[in-house]
Amino acid sequence: MKLGIRLGARWLLLFLLAATLGRNLQFAGTLPREYRLRFYNTHTNERLDIVYRRGDSYLPEALAKLDRYLRDPLTGAVHHVEPKLFDLLYDLTASLNDTGGEIDVICGYRTPETNEFLRSRSANSGVAVHSLHMQAEAIDIRLPGVATPAVRDAALRLQRGGVGYYRESNFVHVDVGRVRRW
Repeated sequence: MKLGIRLGARWLLLFLLAATLGRNLQFAGTLPREYRLRFYNTHTNERLDIVYRRGDSYLPEALAKLDRYLRDPLTGAVHHVEPKLFDLLYDLTASLNDTGGEIDVICGYRTPETNEFLRSRSANSGVAVHSLHMQAEAIDIRLPGVATPAVRDAALRLQRGGVGYYRESNFVHVDVGRVRRW
């Protein structure tokens, strides 16, 4: 009789453990997808590893950190960066099988004054009068370990905004403006 009770108790315990495990696995399957980006800022030598979105929800605290991180390199001015730019970067790195890889930031946001300063340094600076960097809708990047032409080509395939290729300086400009290339 005692053996029967013990076996019954064990089966009950196993059943409860299996039910709990099943519920946990079901819950884990419903967790929203996390969108993570890793950055290295070539001007400030700062690194940032951040989840900026879960499912369809952008995380306000993360976006605020990203705004500060991508501040104007000369003045330190901060501007709200268009979150679609982070989605573009996420999809770009994913298309290159580099999700989780670090993105070298050459330039994020810049004030109109910084933009004009950079434009006036050289007739061939490549800095546009109406640059989307001034609206915090553009970023200049490199992906360490990925050839810059491959980054350019992947960005062009996405058809999500402007793509500029700066071979001499070894970086790619991407933005969330109209689709165009240079």
